[in-house]
Amino acid sequence: MQHHEFEPPEELKDTVKCFWYDRRDFGAMETAFEVMPDGYTEIIFYFGSTCSISHNGSLQPLPSPFIMGLLNQPAILYTKNILEIIAVRCFPWTVFDLLGLPSGKDGVYIFEHPIAGLQSKLNESIQTSRIDEAISLVKEYLLNTRLRTGVDNLLDKAGTAMRETKGTMPVSELAAAAHATVRTLERKFKKSSGHTVKDVSALMRFEQVRNRLWHHPDSSLSGLAYEFGYADQSHLSREFRRYSGITPSAFARKTKKRKQSLSHDFVAFIQA
Repeated sequence: MQHHEFEPPEELKDTVKCFWYDRRDFGAMETAFEVMPDGYTEIIFYFGSTCSISHNGSLQPLPSPFIMGLLNQPAILYTKNILEIIAVRCFPWTVFDLLGLPSGKDGVYIFEHPIAGLQSKLNESIQTSRIDEAISLVKEYLLNTRLRTGVDNLLDKAGTAMRETKGTMPVSELAAAAHATVRTLERKFKKSSGHTVKDVSALMRFEQVRNRLWHHPDSSLSGLAYEFGYADQSHLSREFRRYSGITPSAFARKTKKRKQSLSHDFVAFIQA
């Protein structure tokens, strides 16, 4: 397994959290892997094997690129052999405006866009292990796109406040930070991301707890509840189960086993 993250250039830091590359060998059999919810929307290019998602009882191949949107439960994808990924981790209130696409609530978003023209060039770089070159191609494309589209100043201010407080700031305070009314912020946020401010804030908090339990599975749940602004431990557990399908205690136990066995049938794109 190889996983590398790359910082965005300064001009993209209000739009992109990071770029990343991942390479995994799943073996010859079709294998399911799980992508956990978090507070980002990602543009995913993949190479090597096919990548599919279950739809109406059958596997539907995904195009490259596709968008992994905000999830309200884990997404189960399927692949085999070697899968390589180049991805752009975007703030959810920026990605659709950046690409000039209508926002949506789909967990997996299939779209048509000129950015798909990068696929063949990226594949050439991946085939010869020139990962830095592949990342640079995507950076250059998005820099040019960003210059044409710009960023909504209101959403940028609100998004910055959300990130700095890890999703714990109330909507009224986010609106004040963006010098806007709650109604205006909610309307613009829903239009740009397809989700409400509350939706994204909740995912940000879940992501922080999930990451903490991934790295430190013995963490105190009551302490995490207090740190990340939940009413109490029961509230944290309900929200965690809502997004992951299991309790935080069960997640912590499974995390210990996964790390011990180094099993390749689970993929969690854990943010630092």
